[in-house]
Amino acid sequence: MTSTTSTTKTVDHWIGGKSVEGTSGTYGPVTDPATGAVTTRVAFASAAEVDTAVAAAKAAFTTWGQSSLAQRTSILFRFRALLDAHRDEIAELITAEHGKVHSDALGEVARGLEVVDLACGINVQLKGELSTQVASRVDVSSIRQPLGVVAGITPFNFPAMVPMWMFPLAIACGNTFVLKPSEKDPSASMRVAELLTEAGLPDGVFNVVHGDKVAVDRLLAHPDVAAVSFVGSTPIARYIHTTAAANGKRVQALGGAKNHMLVLPDADLDAAADAAVSAAYGSAGERCMAISAVVAVGAVGDELVAKIKERAEKIKIGPGNDPSSEMGPLITAAHRDKVASYVAGAAAQGSEVVLDGTRYTVEGHPECADGHWIGLSLLDRVPVTADAYKDEIFGPVLCVLRVDTYEEGIALINSSPFGNGTAIFTRDGGAARRFQLEVEAGMVGVNVPIPVPVGYHSFGGWKDSLFGDHHIYGNDGTHFYTRGKVVTTRWPDPSDAPAGVDLGFPRNH
Repeated sequence: MTSTTSTTKTVDHWIGGKSVEGTSGTYGPVTDPATGAVTTRVAFASAAEVDTAVAAAKAAFTTWGQSSLAQRTSILFRFRALLDAHRDEIAELITAEHGKVHSDALGEVARGLEVVDLACGINVQLKGELSTQVASRVDVSSIRQPLGVVAGITPFNFPAMVPMWMFPLAIACGNTFVLKPSEKDPSASMRVAELLTEAGLPDGVFNVVHGDKVAVDRLLAHPDVAAVSFVGSTPIARYIHTTAAANGKRVQALGGAKNHMLVLPDADLDAAADAAVSAAYGSAGERCMAISAVVAVGAVGDELVAKIKERAEKIKIGPGNDPSSEMGPLITAAHRDKVASYVAGAAAQGSEVVLDGTRYTVEGHPECADGHWIGLSLLDRVPVTADAYKDEIFGPVLCVLRVDTYEEGIALINSSPFGNGTAIFTRDGGAARRFQLEVEAGMVGVNVPIPVPVGYHSFGGWKDSLFGDHHIYGNDGTHFYTRGKVVTTRWPDPSDAPAGVDLGFPRNH
């Protein structure tokens, strides 16, 4: 997976079943967010190196695409067992490069395993359909076949889980895969590649190339890449979708979010406050399904904000490898400074700053003095014109908005350009049912703050949170990574008289 220089380790590419040293001469730094120290360098692929990975995947497809379902699933079952056995190790790699606490990293691996579970049962998902005797001695069947070489471009915030939303289903369906993970935390994907090879996956079926826009653009333009899956910010998702589609590729591009939690007057406010703190500040807010806007209906706002503040002040922030830590640092110093700027400008834009976490320092860990630290921030009475509300902050900043009625709340949520996830907290079943039908979002929680679907349902948003026709994993994932074919057959009886020439349009009879 890595080679070592005199100062740091190097993460190379994974092509054709082995680690391949980068040849471009360009490297990027990988930083431990808790300390600010550069611990690793990662090779950045040139267009030629991407071509090499795609060529390896294309060559592997000639046999993998024709392999039996039994062969594919047996390998995936072995991979699942290895992944389960090494989940702590992978979580440690995530913590070291992303910064999230170890328990959160373990949860990420567990959610990725759900999609591996689904892929292990792909034979059920790939069952075709057969209609017999649609006309005299004519049968029609529908089958699904793999696309060929497919690519995944994944973000820093879930370096293990999001790739596992993609490649298990893709390779189970008979495709070969080229992954371009985030250059900020590349080691987890390389360890996964090693485990796939150990499980018996043939060389070239799964490949990893690291890099920046050069690598991404080559994948989007490469004529042998049939489909691209992406998770990241909305501007990049729009670019991925537009560029890949213009090059004739199938695309699913999941974008950004501004997830709202509507709290009705009859809600259990203690449960709502617990949920708001957990969903807003977990993983330091670096989740596309984080709750970043609480919409308080009626007179509950003051009490709800007080309860959120009380809980937020007790959160233990520290390095992810400290078992007592509940929240770690942000991924980079630049991102921390950007997040802090929203809090610094909040009051001038009309918000009440209840908690300001921008001057946070870690106590008891002198090695963390230069880490990318920020505390929890809580903004109340946030106007919809404020930058803190309009933008996807992707950090531990929670906005609270006030409305008088349910109708005002649903209108506010639906006016957002994002439609990833949302939640309602209430004891009223009728209100909850109305909300899930009226809200314009792809994933809805009822007294559930982060409604991430299980692996056998699909994940995806609406509006500017999704570009493309398919959600990710679940049945949508299977359909995205395959294409349909319909076969019509007729086996005439030997006693049939010749049909003769008929230039009319075929009819069933």
